[in-house]
Amino acid sequence: MARILVRGSGDVGSAVALRLRQAGHQVVVHDEPRPGHARRGMAFTDAFFEGTAILDGQRAKRARRIEDLAPMVACGHAIPVSDADFREVAAALGPDALVDARMRKHASPEPLRGQAPLAVGLGPGFVAGEHADVVVETAWGEALGAVIRTGAARALAGDPRPIDGHARDRYVYSPVAGTFRTGLAIGARVNAGDEVARIGDSVVPAPISGILRGLTHDGAQVRVGAKVVEVDPRGDCAAAFGVGERPDRIAAGVVAAVAEALGRG
Repeated sequence: MARILVRGSGDVGSAVALRLRQAGHQVVVHDEPRPGHARRGMAFTDAFFEGTAILDGQRAKRARRIEDLAPMVACGHAIPVSDADFREVAAALGPDALVDARMRKHASPEPLRGQAPLAVGLGPGFVAGEHADVVVETAWGEALGAVIRTGAARALAGDPRPIDGHARDRYVYSPVAGTFRTGLAIGARVNAGDEVARIGDSVVPAPISGILRGLTHDGAQVRVGAKVVEVDPRGDCAAAFGVGERPDRIAAGVVAAVAEALGRG
C-alpha cells in the first residue's frame, strides 16, 4: 500500500484518485480553494464546497485542517481532499508518489521530480526524466493511458472529441474572471441561449440544447478562458455522472505506473 497525493480534483484527477484507492492505496486529493472544474458529476470537486462528494460509490471528504489528514487516511472510509497550502499537505502526508492531474493544458509544467519517490505527470508539457519520473498520455487515441518512461506526452492539438456532431461549440469559456453564480445543477436540461449562470455582470448562456454535463459550482472562482459550461446534446442525464472513458484509461495508466515503480499493486 502506497501513500499517494493527487493534485487536481477534476474528472481526470478524481478518476485517478478513485482507481488508486480501489487498488488498495492511501490517497489524498489536493486542489485550490473553490476550484472551478465543470464536470462535477464525474469528480470529487463538490467536496471542496459541500464537505463531501461521492463518485461511483466512493466518498471523498474535505479535511478542514492539516491535522485531520493523518487520521482520515488511517480511517480509510473516505478519500480526504484538502485545499490547504500544498507544501504543508505534502509534508503532512509524506507521499510515496505524487500525481499532477491538474491538466493545465497551456501552462508550463512545474518540476515534480524529487517531491516524492515517484513523480507522475499527466498530459501535455510533461517530459519523463525531466519534469516527472514517468508521464501518462492523456490525448485520445490508441496511446491514451500509456505510461511514458522516456520522452513527452503528445502536445495539445485539435478540437474536443465530437458528440452528435458538436465539438468545441458545446462548451462555454468564461469571458471574464470572477465569481461564478448559478442556480442550476448538473444534469439539468437547457435550450440554446438559456441563461445558465452569471460571472459579475456577464451572462453565461447555454451554447446548444441538451443536458448540463459540465457546470462549475456556484461560488467558484474562475479565470478568463476557463471552461465553465458543457452541454451534452444527447440529452441523457446518465452521461453527466460517473467516471468517463478517457479519465478511466488515464487512471489505469497511473495505477500501472505506481505498481511498476513502487512494487505495490
